[in-house]
Amino acid sequence: MKVGVVREIKVHENRIALTPAGADRLAAAGHEVFVEAGGGLGSGLPDSAYVTAGARLLPTAADVWAKCDMILKVKEPLPTEWPHIRKGQTIFTYFHLAADRALTEARVKSGAHCFAYETLEVGHSLPLLTPMSEVAGRMAIQVGAQWLEKSRGGSGILLGGIPGVDRANVLVIGGGVVGTQAARMAVGLGADVTLMDVNLDRLRYLDDVMPKNCKTMFSTPFAIREALPRADLVVGAILIPGAAAQKLIRREDLKLMKSGSVIVDVAVDQGGCVETARPTTHADPTFVIDGVIHYCVANMPGAVPRTSTFGLTNATLPYALKLATLGPIDAIKRNHELKTAANCVAGHLTYKAVGEAFGMKSITPEEALATVS
Repeated sequence: MKVGVVREIKVHENRIALTPAGADRLAAAGHEVFVEAGGGLGSGLPDSAYVTAGARLLPTAADVWAKCDMILKVKEPLPTEWPHIRKGQTIFTYFHLAADRALTEARVKSGAHCFAYETLEVGHSLPLLTPMSEVAGRMAIQVGAQWLEKSRGGSGILLGGIPGVDRANVLVIGGGVVGTQAARMAVGLGADVTLMDVNLDRLRYLDDVMPKNCKTMFSTPFAIREALPRADLVVGAILIPGAAAQKLIRREDLKLMKSGSVIVDVAVDQGGCVETARPTTHADPTFVIDGVIHYCVANMPGAVPRTSTFGLTNATLPYALKLATLGPIDAIKRNHELKTAANCVAGHLTYKAVGEAFGMKSITPEEALATVS
């Protein structure tokens, strides 16, 4: 198969979907690999490294889209890329369709086969989401600490405090990968951390493994409202696979929070778990409502592309190889994990949670295949 990799065009997105080592693996498996010239520079990967690995360079993204049967990306295709997508083409990337109806409708209309990293399941885990969740969780505390600084409009509190002075209070909502990583970073910096989740087994595990400056709490709307007045930094870290995030902090709840406190809504790429959240970019990452700073960058790992690119490719490459080797049709028929990643197939929406988010009809991937002539 002809596999293409294009430069990411989202604002300040410097990741690339394939490392030279990944290109080498695909080429060794008999696939032709095409990379847009300069696509890896943001991650410190020169064109020469891809050529040495057996890939061929093409001068523009349009050339890659036109030549290749399968496209590997990091983020969802932006509207300027939509005209390049054609019927029967396979795209493997983070789509987060439940947060964007226009993107969903365009992908269905295109007739392309869209496989989403974030819904690929192995057992009860999401292995292609995990590495970027690890990055985002750790970054949530890093950026939260920065925006708490007075020069950036924050309350001027140091997360770990100093002897004789109160440390910051950090509220983490969600005990999955993002929340766990955020809590670990926060306790490591010395903050007082409250980690909430609705899964009692998960809370028991976290209570065992977390340091004493992290307490666990069962998450309810009442418990969140009680915790907000104490919180200096709130990290929204909930995930419902493939579906829109539940709104756990309402607009009126912001009045409970201290002026200069910070919310980092990591769930914003799935619509956000804070009612006032809206996607921002690394170029303009925050906005303020009711004195509360909102950091809602939808591609947080793009700020550390070197780490993120290698972490992402380590996870996605085995499945990219299977998808390229089997092709989209046989991948759905013969590989359960790739079937769970199929969000749009042959002009049909094939992921139930996305359909429920917009009131759109969805069918199973197998039903969609039955329409392929």
